[in-house]
Amino acid sequence: MGTTPLPGLYLGHASLESSGCTVIVCPEGAIAAVDVRGGGPGTRETDLLEAHNTVERVHAIALCGGSAFGLAAAGGVMRELEAAGIGFPVLGPGRPGPLVPIVPAAVIFDLLVGDPDCRPGEDTGARACREALAHSLVDAPASTTDVAEHHAGAADDPANPHTTAQGSSNTGSTISSNIGAGVGASAGKLRGGFGSATVQAGQWQVQAFVVANPVGHVVDPASGRLWGAPEMDPVDPVAYGQLQGLESKLNTTIGVVATDAPVSKAQAKRLAMVGHDGLARAIRPAHSPLDGDTLFALSTGDGSGVSTQALLTLSMAAADAVEAAIVQAVVHADPGFGLSSYRSLRCKTS
Repeated sequence: MGTTPLPGLYLGHASLESSGCTVIVCPEGAIAAVDVRGGGPGTRETDLLEAHNTVERVHAIALCGGSAFGLAAAGGVMRELEAAGIGFPVLGPGRPGPLVPIVPAAVIFDLLVGDPDCRPGEDTGARACREALAHSLVDAPASTTDVAEHHAGAADDPANPHTTAQGSSNTGSTISSNIGAGVGASAGKLRGGFGSATVQAGQWQVQAFVVANPVGHVVDPASGRLWGAPEMDPVDPVAYGQLQGLESKLNTTIGVVATDAPVSKAQAKRLAMVGHDGLARAIRPAHSPLDGDTLFALSTGDGSGVSTQALLTLSMAAADAVEAAIVQAVVHADPGFGLSSYRSLRCKTS
């Protein structure tokens, strides 16, 4: 797994006390697609991503907490992008006129973690977008979650009583995945979070950004080992078996698969689809009727398309990146909201 970020992408987090928003901005636009597998999705602007529809490029993807309420955060992202002169030119390229930023979004259910009234709105989305625009992934240092991250602090949104800088520290070995949309995430009986990973695929890279919040287990209850990384230290299976999960069984894992390969819109759809293979390797069960599992795909390339063999290589990398990102989200989560974490239950074997 590499840590080299993709040029042309910007990542921002805005964290509240028990929820938040994570935004991936592509100011020049990116080829985009989506694949929804869960039985209870919460999404916005996904129909336009189908290959038969007109708009090919998006300007941001918003990953939000707050269940359906959190979709409002995408409006704040649009507001900031419009103010920055980023969007679809209604009258055509190079002509003065309105700009419409294209911002698909997906949400997780986290209303029973902390305060149910704590959920991202337009101001939260705007804050995450400002953070993304201020900090390019290209220029940022890499973190142990396999991607450069920038976090918005409480001072940026004094009007929101739920705003906090929780999870904004990225120093030393105490990096937390509980930032942005990952603040209120849970993973089976453990706390989930936001994770990312990069996989080299020939001359190209494939990156995954995932908010891991599944109903299913990320740990094998019998062995205590992570489904997505059985070679890592296990958790204590006895202690894990005694844990009580959240009362609600409404969850969802959402994320983005990004590449610099010049895939077409239809090929981007294939990457979103196969990314779910990595999700299913790291979470059991996956794609349940109680999840809204949704993966977007982005390409910063020119959309000219790649060969079938290249698409196969990219597809394998997409599945691996999603699997690794989910593992990163879980292993870097902190205990909180009555949930234990992998780190708090880990049994060191060496």
